[in-house]
Amino acid sequence: MSREAAQMSREGGVEMSRVAYLDCGSGIAGDMVLGALLDAGAPRAALDRVVDALGLEGVRIEATSTRRGPIAATKVRVSAPTAHDAAPGRPAGELIALVSGVDLPARVRERSLDALRRLAAAEGHLHGEDPDDVILHELGGVDTLVDVCGAFALLESLGIDRVVSSPLPFARATTAGIHGSMQAPGPAVLELLRGAPLVGATSDAELVTPTGAVIAAVASDGWGELPAMTLDRVGYGAGERDLPDRANVLRVVIGSAALGPATTEVVLLEANLDDLLPELVPDALERCTEAGALDVWTVPAHMKKGRPGVVVGALARPADERTVAAALLEHTSTLGVRVSTLRRYELERKTREVRVEGYAVRVKVGLLEGRVVNVAPEHDDCASVASLTGLPVKRVWAAALAAADVIAEPITQAHGPAV
Repeated sequence: MSREAAQMSREGGVEMSRVAYLDCGSGIAGDMVLGALLDAGAPRAALDRVVDALGLEGVRIEATSTRRGPIAATKVRVSAPTAHDAAPGRPAGELIALVSGVDLPARVRERSLDALRRLAAAEGHLHGEDPDDVILHELGGVDTLVDVCGAFALLESLGIDRVVSSPLPFARATTAGIHGSMQAPGPAVLELLRGAPLVGATSDAELVTPTGAVIAAVASDGWGELPAMTLDRVGYGAGERDLPDRANVLRVVIGSAALGPATTEVVLLEANLDDLLPELVPDALERCTEAGALDVWTVPAHMKKGRPGVVVGALARPADERTVAAALLEHTSTLGVRVSTLRRYELERKTREVRVEGYAVRVKVGLLEGRVVNVAPEHDDCASVASLTGLPVKRVWAAALAAADVIAEPITQAHGPAV
């Protein structure tokens, strides 16, 4: 089903979205994702177009039926002429530059670039190198390009609006690489999966590879159990070898769900303060924002012994919990920070740019089921333009809002949660 067809699908007059659930009980790897999506009915031609767009002459993709334990699955293998992979490794920036210029659908290209940048950032962090300069050894081959770009192309070809992934298995195995033997999951995998739920697993095999980890991290709008859906199809992608303790397959479950605002998991961090100088409160809030907080605030409170105080609150993604907590501990007088996990509904968000008096002003656009429901100019941009032009901030704000009406029409075609 094409993305356009998926957008228009309806059941009983209710607009539906296409949801894919990655069931990673036996792990996830790039080739397993390709196999599972092909097995679920994604067109092979979409994968071949990726190879052509990347200019990978002589690269062949073989998709065959096989079995892993009792389960029939699709196994994908990428073979390349020696010239493609003769070098011991490639700079990450080279792969990123290649994908930046390819003729792929915009969403596919953007997701692929996001994945490659995350791989580069993870390797750069581990080796203390600039992400663009870090050499990708095992990850520098054409199979990485095909796995990453191909996975997002196949998701697009199936018209998938939303991806949810199960928790990923953490199996303490030993793997061999260019740097010698290493405990799995490798450091790059763990770096890529910050904020993702992990579950312990007993296995002597590497269950989660870097390409599998980064595809799941970029594609997934959420983690956890199977979301409510009407089941349409199931696909199984085979891992490299049979495992004695499990069927080595990735299962993808695809179905339809009623469109609505996306829900995501967030953490609420709070601290009660009765001894912090009032002048220091704005600085502490700013440090929390810099640490990754989505929102920060204070609420007046009566503390013990009748002392006036404030409750400092911060909302953050799970991946940013520790850095925001550290900011609260370092920049306030609290001795502890309490944390609770919440779900929140979120509009899809877009940022567009308009011109006021010749100057750029960013405008935030919120969409619900593809409809524009909120439009708000960025206040800091309005204040900057007001300072440059001598106009009141409110006039700049109103002019930016009026200009945003011109750009709202194309935005109404967007859909699904932001990725």
